[in-house]
Amino acid sequence: MTNRAILGLCAALAGCMAKSPPPPGPVAYTVGQPYQAGGEWRYPREFTSYDVTGLAVVIKDHHGAYTADNEPYDPDGLAAASPVLPLPSIVTVTNLVNGYSLRVRVNERGPDVPGRVLAVTPRVARLLGFPPGGVVEVEVRLDTAASSALQSTLGAGPRLAAAPVAGITAQTLPPPGQGGAASPAQQLLPAGAAATGMASARLDGQVTVLPPAPGPLWVQVAGFGQEADAARLMARLYGLPARVVPLSGGDRLLWAVNIGPYRSVAAADQALRRVLDMGIAGPEIVVR
Repeated sequence: MTNRAILGLCAALAGCMAKSPPPPGPVAYTVGQPYQAGGEWRYPREFTSYDVTGLAVVIKDHHGAYTADNEPYDPDGLAAASPVLPLPSIVTVTNLVNGYSLRVRVNERGPDVPGRVLAVTPRVARLLGFPPGGVVEVEVRLDTAASSALQSTLGAGPRLAAAPVAGITAQTLPPPGQGGAASPAQQLLPAGAAATGMASARLDGQVTVLPPAPGPLWVQVAGFGQEADAARLMARLYGLPARVVPLSGGDRLLWAVNIGPYRSVAAADQALRRVLDMGIAGPEIVVR
């Protein structure tokens, strides 16, 4: 074999090896630090409840072979990326336009586009009937019990009465889209764990059809404890169709500023960009 042929073979082998890097480590419970994406700050944190509406997109070009919590990325997996939820988490994603609903595993950060609450794998997009453009109105609801049980197997510790340590089963959630395969998390399960927690975290790929609930889009700045504080922000938004609205904050009443309504994603994005350019933190696009 000539030197040129040997060099070519080595280059080809090196290319193959580069496409399959070694795992960065075991699957890890991950929250992470605040970060900026597309001019918008994101604040990952733990949630006792999470039920939001907004816009979702499709993961088109995933960067790297692994997700933020060290799982192999699989475009055919029942998985998604969230800018704020702990990783991994179990959520129910509902396409509000057609009512299709599906449970998926959130194991990645993203999307990087401001005003988006979720990015899903191509398989999830197909199952939920995403439009060709890949942007759709969704509801994202956290399954707190299943998520807490799953995260407890990865060292997060139980945070909910519904999912104590003693309730974790040795039958943990498989990697996204692999109903019967074992997850690396199985190696981390406590001995003698019972069979109640993780069973509810299994993903079967079954789509539930609910009544469609599309609505106009609003740019929302939320979290004001006093109505007067929300009113002061609204005064800064001169020229935008803004209003102050009450917002349930669990055990107390909060206030938000809603701008809209907008009948297209492009119009809502334009309003969101105007709010960000004014230096106002935390605007979101919601469906009402």
